[in-house]
Amino acid sequence: MSTAPIFVVCSNSPEVTALLGTNPTRLFPFGQAPQDVVKPYAVWQLIGGSPENYLAGRPDTDAFTLQVDVYADSGSTASAVGDAIRYAIELDAYTTNYNGDDRDKETGNYRHSFDIDWLVTR
Repeated sequence: MSTAPIFVVCSNSPEVTALLGTNPTRLFPFGQAPQDVVKPYAVWQLIGGSPENYLAGRPDTDAFTLQVDVYADSGSTASAVGDAIRYAIELDAYTTNYNGDDRDKETGNYRHSFDIDWLVTR
């Protein structure tokens, strides 16, 4: 199964790398962010999707729904990273939901979250 090219697109965006760095760009698949990673950072996960099925022939496109969560030391930084990611991907994908902002009571990290729908040609 293919996947949405969120890392490739974001790591080629100067706006994103200005905030999330390079080597590594701190945009990780869900559950793969290193312990004690430098903030801000973002994680993404596949929360849904399906092939674009046809009555005749094989699907040539997959639809993916991703959730992106940004973590930072301040709400304004979390929002700025989210804005940069959305700006980077919006010519290739669609932001479909804003999941709200909150602050983790245990870690004190601020979180900014949104969903993306992405159509990927096979």
